[in-house]
Amino acid sequence: MPIKIHNSLPARKILEDENIFVMTESRAMQQDIRPLKILLLNLMPTKIETETQIFRLLGNSPLQVEVELLQTATHISKNTSGSHLMKFYKVFSQVREEFYDGLIITGAPVENMAFEEVDYWDELCEIMKWSKTNVYSTFHICWGAQAGLYYHYGIPKYPLAEKLSGVFRHHVKDVFHPLMRGVDDRFYAPHSRHTEIRKEDIEKHESLVLLSTSRTAGVYIAANKNGRQFFITGHSEYDRNTLAGEYFRDLNRGLAAKLPQNYFPGDDPSALPPLTWRSHATLLYTNWLNYYVYQQTPYDLKTLHEMLDDELSSETEKPH
Repeated sequence: MPIKIHNSLPARKILEDENIFVMTESRAMQQDIRPLKILLLNLMPTKIETETQIFRLLGNSPLQVEVELLQTATHISKNTSGSHLMKFYKVFSQVREEFYDGLIITGAPVENMAFEEVDYWDELCEIMKWSKTNVYSTFHICWGAQAGLYYHYGIPKYPLAEKLSGVFRHHVKDVFHPLMRGVDDRFYAPHSRHTEIRKEDIEKHESLVLLSTSRTAGVYIAANKNGRQFFITGHSEYDRNTLAGEYFRDLNRGLAAKLPQNYFPGDDPSALPPLTWRSHATLLYTNWLNYYVYQQTPYDLKTLHEMLDDELSSETEKPH
């Protein structure tokens, strides 16, 4: 089944050229089916690139997915044209009264700042609070995962001695968890970050479960046991050349950039990197959509508020 996006989004042409099934709004209106409503909060500076990466993975699902794009109102993007943002993006005040099957919160290049110093932190907290009652399941990526763990559970991030960049081998901690169904015992995923989340902080919370780690990259996937929140510290959505682009960008800025680990063949930056994480990335998003969005949310999204209110009330009544 296709991903449903705006007729004129730049990602449409790219995805169609890759043989990804894309359905325009005009065609989708003719189908008698409720697509999954996914809200994508895009905090990355390269918004068009990130849109395409996320759409590519959502488009590989057998489900029809309708994506709306969200930006923060308290931060002005310097890397994406204002016309693109005006045409395709909404701000929180425009979606506050809506309900969504799923929410994706991307990473952002603000890791070296304290959370509270980020100019849109208060707005992001408002969105994450709203997600508890208006979104069934939220998928947090990289800094978005760190922000979610900090906001919901008070889990801190820790600075790394140097930037973690490369493609790393991971292993599955819980082979029976639905998000990990079909995932190989050992698989690869990219990371690109300056900070980390520590295993012992996840394990202190009885409502959280650790699903995947890496000997080198540390915590990769953590989740709330009720399936309402997932935290992915890496970038499974990255394209083949994304890490290369970041590396050469840093070099051009005069930074002491190190080669991404396990990425360029023979550590030769002129060589084409092999794409070794695509199957894992596809399965990760497909499992999330199937088991924690499609299988759980009601057909009438307006009843989601009541369902989640009952769940929150039940959690509040539990003894601590």
